[in-house]
Amino acid sequence: MSKLVFLDTNILGMVTNPKNSNPICQQCKEWLDELPLKEYQIILPEIADYEVRRELLRAGKTSGIKRLDRLKTAITYLPITTSVMLLAASFWAEVRKTGKPTADAKSLDGDVILAAQAKIEELKGHQVIIVTTNVKHLSLFVDAREWQNIN
Repeated sequence: MSKLVFLDTNILGMVTNPKNSNPICQQCKEWLDELPLKEYQIILPEIADYEVRRELLRAGKTSGIKRLDRLKTAITYLPITTSVMLLAASFWAEVRKTGKPTADAKSLDGDVILAAQAKIEELKGHQVIIVTTNVKHLSLFVDAREWQNIN
């Protein structure tokens, strides 16, 4: 059984931030560098790449895009599949029925797509943790933790 750490958009943004002067981003980068030493496999979900990349492209932040591309080649990139989207649709409908939506009704809702990717890997027998600064929505579906709380 592999120990997989999925990066949420907010964490991905911190570790690809080219400004080394931000102490929180620097701490997050150091934390990420230590994960393989603790036998965690770092996963870059396609939905997180998409959400960070689109904003970097919009803002013309080429150094951020380069850092994202380098990270994408250094860790495991996990593409979105049909089974992921089917499970995400199910997750989305479930939380809507309970009155606990994770995003606006017209939103694509990347959180449920990310949660579906993680859940499918969990069903394959992997230990899965999503690291995020937004535990509330993701923890409806899978193990989601603040990045500082992964040992």
